[in-house]
Amino acid sequence: MTILEVCQAIQSSTIGTGIRESAYLFPIIESSHVLGLSMSVGTVMWFDLRLLGKIMRHIPVSEVFRQLRPWMFAGFVIMVTTGSLLFSAVAADAYANTYFRLKVVLLFVAALNMILFHSTVDRRRSEWDKAPVPPLPARVAGLLSLILWVGVIIAGRLFAYAV
Repeated sequence: MTILEVCQAIQSSTIGTGIRESAYLFPIIESSHVLGLSMSVGTVMWFDLRLLGKIMRHIPVSEVFRQLRPWMFAGFVIMVTTGSLLFSAVAADAYANTYFRLKVVLLFVAALNMILFHSTVDRRRSEWDKAPVPPLPARVAGLLSLILWVGVIIAGRLFAYAV
């Protein structure tokens, strides 16, 4: 079975068809997706700006992360759940769409950036936690994260208008 055939099967499933054909379900799920995205990416961006040393310079990075983590996680769960449901409604169309493919690649790179940051630079956070401006590797990870998430949002919006 090819990827396209899998996407066609997902799109023609009971869930995909029900969401796609409902007058209310698709817009409700899409609105929830945007709210989850706002909660998750919005808080990630706050953290990234702290890593860049642009905001909350007097608050340790660990404290900023501790306060934002539950909101990041909750928003991420909402975003992934609703994104999966939206995908099920248009899976075959999404597969064929360049903007959707770009969004998936950017999401993958953003996840890789996060994993690399937390498995390398962040392990030594105690050395730079209270610094108003974190070390260059932390700032690079924060800047890359900002750029990638803006790219994910732009690609997602372009995909929505192209379907």
